[in-house]
Amino acid sequence: MCVQTVSLIQAAIEKVGISTVSISLLREVTEVLLPPRALFVPFKMGFPLGEANNKELQKRVLLQMFSLFEKAEIPVLEDFKP
Repeated sequence: MCVQTVSLIQAAIEKVGISTVSISLLREVTEVLLPPRALFVPFKMGFPLGEANNKELQKRVLLQMFSLFEKAEIPVLEDFKP
């Protein structure tokens, strides 16, 4: 999905009081749009959770992504720590 579209949807959802988080593959675009919470991952386009069938890597991505909900101040833009 388009990074800009996701950021706009996130902003609309946050306005009604629901927290959101996204995974980003395009740092330069996400830094301009500043969604409330985003995790930058170093993977190829189309693979936001990393390589297929790598359950441990995918779990680490998701756990770090969900940890962004604990951050008090937004926007939160964090790099995935492998």
